[in-house]
Amino acid sequence: MNKLEAFITLLEKPNRLKALLSYGHKGYLVNIGWFKSFDTHQAVNENGDPLPWVTYSFIDFIGPRLNKEMTIFEYGSGNSTLFYAKRVQHVISVEHDELWYNKIVSSKPENSEMIFCKLEKDGEYSSKAASLHRKFDIIIVDGRDRVNCCKKCISALNPGGIIVLDDSDRKHYAEAFTFLKEAGFKNIPFTGIAPGLFYLKSTTIFYKQENCLQI
Repeated sequence: MNKLEAFITLLEKPNRLKALLSYGHKGYLVNIGWFKSFDTHQAVNENGDPLPWVTYSFIDFIGPRLNKEMTIFEYGSGNSTLFYAKRVQHVISVEHDELWYNKIVSSKPENSEMIFCKLEKDGEYSSKAASLHRKFDIIIVDGRDRVNCCKKCISALNPGGIIVLDDSDRKHYAEAFTFLKEAGFKNIPFTGIAPGLFYLKSTTIFYKQENCLQI
């Protein structure tokens, strides 16, 4: 259906149009801050507090399970860094975009570190978590070269550590699913919309039987 057909459909169904217009000032999308995210082009909640740019269903699941004893490594940085740093002991983020890195590094939380790393497929960027010789409870793959990041980060996980892959519904990430399954990981996809975005997407947790989220 093109935009004109969609518009005609709305005119033919005035109750549907009325309902859609009302969603701009009341209801679920307002309550979760979706419109605030849409208007500001930032992932935030209804109070303007930072959120990761992942599905709301994942945010609802992970939020209550985070604690101040956890450490997180994330591929990609931004509002997600602020969100996680507020809830865990320490966050380390690797960022490939130098302009973005320079813009936000000075405002990072005290319990976080940011690392700039040039992007090269299957290179230093995807190996960064393992190269630090530290262990993490959660590794979040939400940057570039995601399949290789999933493959190389396993050695940086604590016993019971989990991996989170955003946009996991994309077909070109299927290789990561196969690799992690063969490595003994189960997975739970969290599908839905994300802050300010219209389309359906998935954020998937990969875990083993004994895990830090008690799944």
